[in-house]
Formats: sequence, structure tokens, C-alpha cells
Amino acid sequence: MPTNTWNRHHILSLADFTTTEYDTVLQTAASFQEVLSRRTKKVPTLQGQVVANLFFESSTRTRSSFELAAKRLSADTLNFAAATSSMTKGETILDTAKTYLAMGTDIMVVRHREAGVPNAIAAEMDRLGVRVSVLNAGDGQHEHPSQALLDLFTITTLIDPASPRLELLKGKKIAIVGDILHSRVARSNIWSLIASGAEVHLAAPPTLLPKLFAEYILEEAGVRNQDFVISSSPTPHYPLSPEGAPPSPLPTPQLFLHWQLEPALQNADFVMTLRLQKERMTAHLLPSLREYHQLFGITRTKLQLCKPNVKVLHPGPVNRGVEISSDLMDDPEFSLIQSQVTSGVAVRMALLYLIGSGKV
Repeated sequence: MPTNTWNRHHILSLADFTTTEYDTVLQTAASFQEVLSRRTKKVPTLQGQVVANLFFESSTRTRSSFELAAKRLSADTLNFAAATSSMTKGETILDTAKTYLAMGTDIMVVRHREAGVPNAIAAEMDRLGVRVSVLNAGDGQHEHPSQALLDLFTITTLIDPASPRLELLKGKKIAIVGDILHSRVARSNIWSLIASGAEVHLAAPPTLLPKLFAEYILEEAGVRNQDFVISSSPTPHYPLSPEGAPPSPLPTPQLFLHWQLEPALQNADFVMTLRLQKERMTAHLLPSLREYHQLFGITRTKLQLCKPNVKVLHPGPVNRGVEISSDLMDDPEFSLIQSQVTSGVAVRMALLYLIGSGKV
């Protein structure tokens, strides 16, 4: 498996991932996908290592997927639950992490409702000079790298099962629809899809896709990546360049923002729909769920705007009948949702393997 091209100790964000790193993850995941198809699904790759799942926030798919991935690699696993931990007695997050360090943990998989917690734990491990890797399993409204990588793997293996690679998405139109403002999945997917050369269209009501988000992307784009610009659909017109700024010399926009669904779906190859994160909404951002579904919910009728072989993805959990119609979600002709869950184990095996190799 390709580890000679991997030098990353922690996996905290996709904003600075290179093409080589993306392809290394995809190729390694493909190897583990083959392992998972065997009768004996376990390999001794991380035997003797300890993977601690520090989930300070509730999760079903991500936590179970990481736990299964670690066990398939023959690692020992420790599972943390905040509700039954010493944090209820006042213990800090960093003290909790250092407790698991003292138990011999080699890899910490961290999920938290506040952005930056995995980075803080990684910085503390580096300060202590220990060889513990930290993997971000979702932090607040910041990023969710493993979800975006499994989305990437799901799509690229659909196009070329034998050789999934980033370049397969070049020129593809991919629509991301829903609660983009609160979505860490959307942020990570934006970085991975832009890196692939895909044309990414974001669609949501103005309250879930505000100017603040556009400015954030502009700032990140200016710092992180000089290979794309942000544009908007002609209807409605929404200028995203700073006022008074000269036109960008870059010829091909890759990221488009829409306050209407139809332009985003027109001739799309893939549609990623996102959950309405009502638990993160501190204001009344939508008139009603019924109106949201009418305007932005993905249905068979609306998919007629897309290419005939369009596929639909959703990171889960799904609000059936809100973000996507129930019948469409269960239709294997269009839905890749179950494939995403399956891909998650192989991709997370790949990530644990890549940052865990060489520790023993």
C-alpha cells in the first residue's frame, strides 16, 4: 500500500491537502475495500496499537465506522463517552486526552461540537513530544475530513472501481444543497472537490448561505488555494468579489453560489444534500420544513434537471421528506447513501493505517 508518499502526522483539515495525498487515501482505501470483501476481513496492520475514539459529541455512523475500521486493522480500541466520563466532574478536555495518552493511546479520533478542539489536542500532543496522531472526526462548524474523503471515494469508485483517483472528477458538476452555513461536511467537501477540478454549485436559502459564508470562502481561497475563484449564478445576481476589487484574472470559476435550486441542479452529475442542523440554529432561519422541502428538497421530479445518470449523496442522519424524499433515498438507481456508509469503513481504515504506520 502506498505509504512512501505520506508524511502527514495528524489529519485535521482538507484545506491544505495535496493531490498526491488525496490519491494516496483513495488508493489505500481501494486496497482495504478489497480486504473487506474477503471472508476474513481482518488484517494485522495496526496490531499492538491503541485507537481511542474521543467523541465529545453524539454520533452513530462516524463513531461506529472508526471503531470497526480500527478493529479490522487489529488495533485495540477505547471508546469515550462524555456523559459518563470525568468531564461531568470538571475534568478538562486536554486532561482527558492526557489520561488516554497515559493509557498508551497511539491514535486519537476526536469529535467535538466546538471548532478547533482536535487541533488543540494535536498541539498538546506535539508540545509533549509524543508520537500520538490526532484525526478530526468533526469539529463544530469547521470540518469533517473523513466524511468528505469517503464521499470522494464513493464517487470516484463509481466512475472507476479499479483505480479511484482525484482527476476523475475534473469538469464534473456537483451540487451541494442544504444547510451549508452550519455544515462542516460542506466545508471539507468544498476543498476536496475544488482540488479535483470539479465545478461545485452550492444551493440554499439566503439564511443558510449568507454573505458571511461567501466571505469566509473568499478568505480561505486567497490563503489556501490560488487555483479557483468564486462566482455566482446570474439569477439571482450575488457579487462575491470584494467591493471595488478588479476582476479576477483566473479564467474558469469553480465555485458557484445559488439562492435557488434549479441553476445548481441543471446538468449536475452528482447532488450532495445536507441535513438541516436544527440543533445548531440559534435563530428562526426557515419559515417551515414543508416550505424548505418544496423549494430545496431533492425529489425525482427535481432530478430531471440533472444529467440522466445523476447520483444523490447524503452524509446522514437524514430527515426523510425534508432534505430528500423518502422514496428517492431508498432507490438504488439514484441513491449512493448506503454506499457512503460502506465506503466509510474502508476510508477510515486507510486514514488510520496511513497515520499509524511506523508507530510500532
